[in-house]
Amino acid sequence: MNVNTESKCYLCTVCDGNGCISELPGMGGVFENYNFIKNCTDWSVLGLEKKAENQNISLPPVRLAPMTGAIQNVGYHDERQFYFDLIDSCIRAGINLSIGDGYPDEKLKFGIEALTKAGRKAAVFIKPYENNRIYERMEWAKDVSEIIGVDIDSYAILTMRNLVNLEEKTAKNLLEIKKKTQVPFAIKGVFRAQDIELIREVHPDIVVVSNHGGRIETDRGSTALFLQKWGKTLSGLCGELWVDGGIRTRGDLEVAQSLGAVEVMIGRPLAIALLKDTEKGIEHRVAELLAVSKPKKN
Repeated sequence: MNVNTESKCYLCTVCDGNGCISELPGMGGVFENYNFIKNCTDWSVLGLEKKAENQNISLPPVRLAPMTGAIQNVGYHDERQFYFDLIDSCIRAGINLSIGDGYPDEKLKFGIEALTKAGRKAAVFIKPYENNRIYERMEWAKDVSEIIGVDIDSYAILTMRNLVNLEEKTAKNLLEIKKKTQVPFAIKGVFRAQDIELIREVHPDIVVVSNHGGRIETDRGSTALFLQKWGKTLSGLCGELWVDGGIRTRGDLEVAQSLGAVEVMIGRPLAIALLKDTEKGIEHRVAELLAVSKPKKN
């Protein structure tokens, strides 16, 4: 086992937000990790811990959530190597892929490079820059993109907003981007009531219910309860509905699917698995996630 000793994560047995409260940069979030913790616990509130009755039950596909800032946030030893290790491990684990961007631009370019080397495509999520800068990044990623998405809630990251001039996207902005894409168009970061109206106007191919893992200042609550409240509405306004945030068990996957999610994105647990064991960590974590619990013997 190859453990990364520079980790900014405490490698908790269960990643539920209680070990890294408000640690930013780091693996924590705002509001003393309130949304991070709620993301995890509310799946259980909705009955996620029910056990699967057979191994053939249908589950939504799992996709790596976009993660950047490997040194600042994760504590990985090398920014570029993180993307190569992460992409390679997720391919071996058999899950779908995504990459994101950040500052500086090399973070997105490292992800593109890792995908190119692996000969794979992914969902590419771009922060809400003004549209010409988004088009520029779409061009960089065109050979590795199976989906192009705009991460609308990144606007709430104040330091990032001021550093690279992010803008709060309007329906008009997003419709212009949608017309430019040659692949399915996604809107990620849907978590507020006003976001529903945005989706109603744009009708993207994919909507990702997400509060950025509880890392940004937005409405308080969980993606589980937001999906429960708005899932049926959103499913009628887009091609596919995905969810991100707090997924930790097979039961979580089942409940997410029952609430309308056709794909589930996972971030922190996979980063933690990579920190614990670069070679096999993600494969083991995905296997645990998908495993059917065996009944206890009397």
